[in-house]
Amino acid sequence: MITSILLYCALGAVAGLLAGLLGIGGGAVVVPMLVFSFQWLNISPDVAMHMAVGTSLGSIMFTAVSSAMAHHRRGGVNWQVFRSIALGILIGTYGGSFIAARIPGRYLQLFFAVFLYYVATNMLLNKKPAASRTLPGFAGMTGAGVVIGAVSSLVGIGGGTLSVPFLVWHNVDMRRAVGTSAAIGFPIAFAGCLGFITNGWNVPGLPEYALGYVYLPALAGIVAVSMLTAPIGAGIAHKLPVPKLKKFFACFLYVIATKMLLDAI
Repeated sequence: MITSILLYCALGAVAGLLAGLLGIGGGAVVVPMLVFSFQWLNISPDVAMHMAVGTSLGSIMFTAVSSAMAHHRRGGVNWQVFRSIALGILIGTYGGSFIAARIPGRYLQLFFAVFLYYVATNMLLNKKPAASRTLPGFAGMTGAGVVIGAVSSLVGIGGGTLSVPFLVWHNVDMRRAVGTSAAIGFPIAFAGCLGFITNGWNVPGLPEYALGYVYLPALAGIVAVSMLTAPIGAGIAHKLPVPKLKKFFACFLYVIATKMLLDAI
């Protein structure tokens, strides 16, 4: 148990740094690491992936607040954008959790592995959408929020891999896009976590201390440390060459994605 707690604390440290540094919420690392740790604990593979996604979203609730406040203090959050997209985010993420709960764990893991390849490739190529338009109105922002939230609920992320390109495409400065994405991570995580608790309630095969598809020991360990490291990541984002760091991280994601893909197959 002590080893597990230390592992979850280490995951929290990574999640917090990534949330502040890259605006991706840390889920890209937390979800696969949770899957591997659940396998080590002999938790049923039928529920392991769902628990990893649900627990990741639960941890992002806390990480997002810490990261968003750190970016806010540096003027890096566009709260008007946050307000206009929040409703769609809530609808998309909560609804998406019902879809995710009905996908067998193996196929959900395959989807996540493919998504990691997409994230890693974008990071490696450092492709940025051309900032060629203004932000849409309320209906357009709500629709975008539904899509971002739905995909995020399937892979257990804070939405940064989707919301940052979306905001940059609509002429939002990169640093403000990252900060705003961190804030958007909270409604994604809140609605997604609630959805996974609801859909995992009384599901057979869940371990002790599981609240639906949210594993409380892992959540506590991750949150305890991620709240401390998210502001550090946000500070680094304003000082270091983030694009270079993303390339190193992309290579790491390729390895994780391949491991998950082989396990699922």
